[in-house]
Amino acid sequence: MGKPTGFTEYPRELPADRAPETRVRDWKEFHLHFPEEKLRQQGARCMDCGIPFCHTGALISGMASGCPIHNLIPEWNDLVYRGLWREALERLHKTNNFPEFTGRVCPAPCEGSCVLGMHTPPVTIKSLECAIVDRAFEEGWVTPAPPARRTGKQVAVVGSGPSGLACAAQLNQTGHRVTVYERADRIGGLLMYGIPNMKLDKATVQRRIDLMAAEGITFVTNTEVGKDIPASQLMKEFDAVVLCGGATKPNNLPIEGRELKGIHFAMEFLRANTKSLLDSGHQDGHYISTKDKHVIVIGGGDTGTDCVGTSMRHGCKSLTQFEILSRPPDDRQPDNPWPEWPKVYRLDYGQEEAKARFGDDPRQYLIMTKRFVGDERGQVRELHTVQVEWASGDNGRPFPKEVPGTEKVWPADLVFLAMGFRGPEDTVLEQLGVERDERSNARAEHGRFVTNVKGVFAAGDMRRGQSLVVWAINEGRGAARECDRYLMGSTNLP
Repeated sequence: MGKPTGFTEYPRELPADRAPETRVRDWKEFHLHFPEEKLRQQGARCMDCGIPFCHTGALISGMASGCPIHNLIPEWNDLVYRGLWREALERLHKTNNFPEFTGRVCPAPCEGSCVLGMHTPPVTIKSLECAIVDRAFEEGWVTPAPPARRTGKQVAVVGSGPSGLACAAQLNQTGHRVTVYERADRIGGLLMYGIPNMKLDKATVQRRIDLMAAEGITFVTNTEVGKDIPASQLMKEFDAVVLCGGATKPNNLPIEGRELKGIHFAMEFLRANTKSLLDSGHQDGHYISTKDKHVIVIGGGDTGTDCVGTSMRHGCKSLTQFEILSRPPDDRQPDNPWPEWPKVYRLDYGQEEAKARFGDDPRQYLIMTKRFVGDERGQVRELHTVQVEWASGDNGRPFPKEVPGTEKVWPADLVFLAMGFRGPEDTVLEQLGVERDERSNARAEHGRFVTNVKGVFAAGDMRRGQSLVVWAINEGRGAARECDRYLMGSTNLP
């Protein structure tokens, strides 16, 4: 602990973001940077607690409390305070293969469980993490580090999202030959096509992929395992297979009018937008444009926020976001104590941009969509809703109860369904005969990651269901460890 009184001397400060009215005119990242002096002051706020809950990574009340990959947060906070940036990077890379990703897109459950946060604003852990790795790339400290020897074993990783990339990186470092299969035309999965560019610049993703390729990992794009090549072929050609295909089946809204044109799953919108941006700077027209459209986003999570931010950059005429739950409170409630993830009201980047243009937070709470209404051409034109209140059913489980007299009609030219995901796609799991759990995910115990099929492992959202990027990295690293144990009889991977 470099400065025992740091948390009493320095208030919590974050780098400013670019102004909402300015940043919606481009697709560049919206976060700005702090000078070194400010970063060192923020590092000094870390108390080096006796029990650092920030890196526990436990599940409390179904939510992450602390860092799921157990980042050594107090150590690199202290090193930043001391100006030992290269040493801070070494500590950061011990637990996290991709701090440049988590430092940008992780919701920071570590900060929610920061002990300092019990009585004052928590340490700015996420921004310090990002600052360490960004400086490391600027200084040229991050270079390819291929393994000194090869084991002769070959592993196929299916899916190139955060779990697949973390798994591949770990297996490659221990000396196995790793081939990563991706059905899209670019590597990165969710990181490349699921998260918009202004939140995670794709040059940042590609930079890490290029490093991994230089370290000896083989990437195969435009190849969907189970369709372009049979899954059984991997079993013949590789010593082990790790399934990291994600949970990509979106939840639908099967109500009247769902078949109308202009109603899309959120990922259709986001994926096409990023691909067109990367391919042609949006010149090819191969994306869904919200310019001058009345847009409604159904769903209040991160994916819904990304739909809001993307629509704002297209120049939509109006934007409304529906959330069936109630508005979170401004402060922690007694039933949501520290170190649980604080369920409080936040104005995320997309809503901040919509508020700057239209005058208010675009979210409507406690609202349920009843039906879509279209015109004579089969194009959606209206969306009918009703307010709800949450009541307890006979089994004690809450359900949304309609409030009479609260029906409303909304203009809608485009509707994006951002209601979460219900599990992995079936093709690979069925071809390999992998057992599924009650939620349709690949059945594999956390910590072991082995399926019922010998030599086949599963990790990430395909195993646990839709979750955070940081949990995907946790799972990819864990699956690599157990795969290495299977191949070699023992393992030195963490």
